[in-house]
Amino acid sequence: MSEALRLDGISKTYNAGKANALTVLDAADLTLNAGEVVALVAPSGAGKSTLLHIAGLLDAPDTGRVVIGGADMTAKGDAERTRVRRQEVGFVYQFHHLLPEFSALENVMLPQWANGVADGEARDHAMSLMARVGVEGRAANRPAALSGGEQQRVAFCRALANRPKLLLADEPTGNLDPGTSDTVFAALMDLVRETGLAALIATHNPELAARMDRTVRLENGRLQ
Repeated sequence: MSEALRLDGISKTYNAGKANALTVLDAADLTLNAGEVVALVAPSGAGKSTLLHIAGLLDAPDTGRVVIGGADMTAKGDAERTRVRRQEVGFVYQFHHLLPEFSALENVMLPQWANGVADGEARDHAMSLMARVGVEGRAANRPAALSGGEQQRVAFCRALANRPKLLLADEPTGNLDPGTSDTVFAALMDLVRETGLAALIATHNPELAARMDRTVRLENGRLQ
């Protein structure tokens, strides 16, 4: 089983050197393999989002290494980090962040356009992803015309549009009612299993966490 993500000794302190300094990550370690779905559990404010941002190259640690697909990204320049973030990492957030002026289909096509994929290929792949989660019939609708669950399923498709090796999700169903949350999470899991990527999913929901391969807990800045 190949390694998709490794975090070695990741530390992060905000307002370092000041009286109100807050250490949210303290030599945190994590290894995630391809095809593995891992739940990330922690109290609010414990640093889950910071950890996901560092793992996804949206933020830099104070110390430690972020290794994606065997490459140490900590030593890479901005251009390479941006390329890896765009092509090899997918993000899903609690709020879908779909672009309101574009249709659902276009929102899923956008990441592919950014990578130079031709319109026809981008459209076919986007429709294929949307069909897997049951929203292909809503392809022409703009986000405002979609339900919350539909919007989040489109957001999943967008995150997977560039066939990433790693998916990072921050409370992806936290803004949905329990019934919709269960349906949407099942759709996400189906997509992840079909594509064989590695996924790290932050959740407060113990039932959702129990459906993943394993759970890691962030406590006192460390993963356990």
